[in-house]
Amino acid sequence: MAENVTEVLTGAGVLAAALGFLVYASEGGGLSRATDSYDLTASFRSVEGVTVGTDVRLAGVKVGTVTSLALNPQTFFADATFTVANGVEIPDDSTAIIASEGLLGGAFLELQPGGSPLNLASGAEVENTQGAVSVIALMMKFAGGGDDTGAGTDAP
Repeated sequence: MAENVTEVLTGAGVLAAALGFLVYASEGGGLSRATDSYDLTASFRSVEGVTVGTDVRLAGVKVGTVTSLALNPQTFFADATFTVANGVEIPDDSTAIIASEGLLGGAFLELQPGGSPLNLASGAEVENTQGAVSVIALMMKFAGGGDDTGAGTDAP
């Protein structure tokens, strides 16, 4: 009898923990949309490493989240929509860059503010963008030598 009570209490504890994790994930994982932010868009040649939920950072501080990615069939660029926290005003000549946390780190969307006195309104597009740089393409370029001058060849 005592064994059955222990099993029931253990099962209830596991169920409560699972429910707690589910609530935590739905709040922190972006399932509930924050109303204290505004949307911006940007178009990139490549968004390699960026997914929905990726951080948007300004000076290394998270100020928003990528909310959608879609291929534009006319330009063949990736259109990204992302949020920025209210109170963080982005000048209209700012740049959106797909940056990396290091050689093996993940990607994030970095905002580099411009110097314009005018700010982007909700729904506006960041015109200046820089897409993701492929680490493999850079390594192949470096490994290939890239010496087009002919210097160092054994030509007589």
